[in-house]
Amino acid sequence: MYLNFYGLREQPFGVTPDPRYLYLSAAHREAFASLYYGIEANRGFLGLIAKPGMGKTTILFHLLEKFRATARTAFLFQTQCNSREFMRYLLAELGYEGESQDFVRLHEEFNRRLLQEARAGNRLIVVIDEAQNLDASVLETVRLLSDFETPRAKLMHIILAGQPELADKLASPGLAQLRQRVSILHGLEPLPSWEIKAYIEHRMKIAGYEGEPVFTPDAYQAIADFTEGIPRNVNNFCFNALSLSYAMQKKLVDLDTVKEVISDLDITKLTTGRVPVSEPVVEPYYAANYVSNVPTHPVSRPAVQQRDRGEILSPEEAAAYMQEVALKLKKWQRSLEDSVGEARPKPRFQVDEEKP
Repeated sequence: MYLNFYGLREQPFGVTPDPRYLYLSAAHREAFASLYYGIEANRGFLGLIAKPGMGKTTILFHLLEKFRATARTAFLFQTQCNSREFMRYLLAELGYEGESQDFVRLHEEFNRRLLQEARAGNRLIVVIDEAQNLDASVLETVRLLSDFETPRAKLMHIILAGQPELADKLASPGLAQLRQRVSILHGLEPLPSWEIKAYIEHRMKIAGYEGEPVFTPDAYQAIADFTEGIPRNVNNFCFNALSLSYAMQKKLVDLDTVKEVISDLDITKLTTGRVPVSEPVVEPYYAANYVSNVPTHPVSRPAVQQRDRGEILSPEEAAAYMQEVALKLKKWQRSLEDSVGEARPKPRFQVDEEKP
């Protein structure tokens, strides 16, 4: 392991959302401040939305750490559930160990515990991570929980955190009442390229590193370009870069090392090259495979741009192409029926059905 080689006490680029390693870029600092003051101002519902790997969960853990002494907290991440299961998960976070499956009874138990915390002078902060997975009915249950309040203050604060799909759900007409209650909704942006160096050195310092930067300037720039400023990608890349440098007994992570890591992380080298099942290739029909006297050239595709064989069509192109195929087949079928009718022997005389 490279820890001793670089004089580190612990892993600087781990996969767990350790709040000690939170790097507050301008965007992360603004998001954290919005959530913190939203709770202080008793705003009730808050939202944090960002793409995967942007550091949402780390910010949330850091936020709960700030309120550890003055609030009771619950962190929920099991979001693929129904309303009854959601209430059970929430009560379990609050120490409830009952076996009741009755939704009304679970609701009453939650109300009792909420009032208990309020009498003790504690705020209740409920964080729901990966909230984009919540079904609309569960989101409505979450909305109803916010009705627990006094005329002067909210008894609980709910933070909905998730990926951009959560914003899509909140924007839907069916969840208008919930959207109206989310008073603060904030997002996160990728780290700018010039801030990648500060981010990496911050994590190295927290892990115990002392000395000159381990990464060369051109290495920092290459890392910024490859990872697109997404913190999780940076962590994964730096772990691989330090591991490779250690294997080569190099104290500096230079551009050559970074290029080798980029090559190692190129997942396209490991793919089979097969077409995904969800996006099948639409192959041209050959009439000769079905009837002998139909032309053997491929079906023309005037409405669809010609592509190389094996290239995936978009759903719109595939639909247009299949419509053309159906039309061609119908025309061929009519032409076949007409040709068969013409080939039948005509009767030599006609029977007059009216005569006996």
